[in-house]
Amino acid sequence: MKRASGVFIHITSLPSNFGVGDFGPAAYKFADFLNETRQSYWQVLPLTQSDPVGGNSPYFCLSSFAGNKILISPEIMQSDGLLGSHDLECAPAFPRNVVDYQGVQAYKEKLLERAFDSFKGFSNKEDFHRFCSENSGWLDDYSLFAAVRRNFNGKVWSEWPNGMRDRMPDEIQKLKRYLGENIEFEKFVQYVFFKQWFNLKRYCNERGIQIIGDLPIYVNLDSADAWANPNIFKLNDKKSPLFVGGVPPDYFSSTGQLWGNPVYDWDELRKTGYEWWVRRTGFMFKTFDTVRIDHFRGLVAYWEVAAGEKTAINGKWVKAPAEDLFKTLFNNFHKLPVIAEDLGTITPDVTELMYRYGFPGMKVLSFAFGSDFPRCIYLIHNHVKNSVVYTTTHDTNTARGWFEREASQEERKRVLRYIGRDVQAKDIHVEFMRMAMSSVADLVVTPMQDVLGLGEEARMNKPATTEGNWEWRLLPGQATHSVARTLAEMTEIYERAKG
Repeated sequence: MKRASGVFIHITSLPSNFGVGDFGPAAYKFADFLNETRQSYWQVLPLTQSDPVGGNSPYFCLSSFAGNKILISPEIMQSDGLLGSHDLECAPAFPRNVVDYQGVQAYKEKLLERAFDSFKGFSNKEDFHRFCSENSGWLDDYSLFAAVRRNFNGKVWSEWPNGMRDRMPDEIQKLKRYLGENIEFEKFVQYVFFKQWFNLKRYCNERGIQIIGDLPIYVNLDSADAWANPNIFKLNDKKSPLFVGGVPPDYFSSTGQLWGNPVYDWDELRKTGYEWWVRRTGFMFKTFDTVRIDHFRGLVAYWEVAAGEKTAINGKWVKAPAEDLFKTLFNNFHKLPVIAEDLGTITPDVTELMYRYGFPGMKVLSFAFGSDFPRCIYLIHNHVKNSVVYTTTHDTNTARGWFEREASQEERKRVLRYIGRDVQAKDIHVEFMRMAMSSVADLVVTPMQDVLGLGEEARMNKPATTEGNWEWRLLPGQATHSVARTLAEMTEIYERAKG
């Protein structure tokens, strides 16, 4: 990477009149803001289909491929002739400052059904059929899975009747006949989603803005991936997990984090030449310009916990075939534009793998002022060129929230000593941005909450909790000219401005 900077904000956090940020006008306006402030990157969270059962987390998805239908813009569907003006005028009075996931899901589901009815009357569907053909490798399984799951009112697939659960050929053919209309609807939703997404991505790319996406290493049990590929996960004969993923006790939780995802059967994956990983990775490189691999260390060794455990304490580290996997990926793609999420306790084998393949790691400034100060690797004088610096992340408090609510008295003293003067809490985000921008690291990414100097109320996620996460939204007009000027000036001063 060349010396550059960018901003982190998920699509759901953008303004809109429909209860959640989407691919509509506000997304294009935000791209213009990035262009105006001479940013080179826009980082987002996973765009995949989340579920209320998982607290609407973008990391708790029904598919590694399918897009989240709530991100589809009603305004763009109207301009494409799929909806009428009256459809948009009937929108409920959604809150502007938080995402109302339940209300949005119900509202957009109805809009998409109306759009589908309109689409059935279109004479030219060549583009739709092309999309279905080019994406059949995941779309056929996902659309069938989604239709059957809806038919069973959201019941987990491992609890479906045995013939459906085990994908018996006769049963699959019956389902396709019985649910044909529903299957076609799910394909239509994905067609609209990716048409809107790639148009937005093209708009950004044409202005010199690259998109950083996020690849969670695990998938849910209740996903099209696990239903269609049960052999690549450690499941029992009833298709329930034998082991689940997580992490041991850490900074975020004294009992660790028990994610509940089934873990991979790497021996089976190796037999297939890692075919599923190759397909998934290729799809991610098509969808984004650069991909951050969440929990990268899990590809080297992962924390495995027996199913049924209440916490992640009683787990063990299990080796994964990282070298073989990445050799395979490099044989399939001429480059791997990857950022490795290497936060937490990282062993030498993880560091060595990153170094060998040139994958940049992450440096988070709010982690820099603990008891290992001034030797901490997150302090800017200890940074390395091939890395990505963040003031904070979506899993931490904001810079101001951390300084006001979480930092100990000693940590606050260290921050001020490092800056070299007293700074009020309301201005600490500017100093964090200045430190990050001045780093030798190639790339700096600042969450929008830190660009704005917001406090704990704007935190995106609190790991190991399931309530009140992923809800923060940017308000219209909040990214003022003053905010843009500060960001642009810093970007230019520290030679990070795009050409």
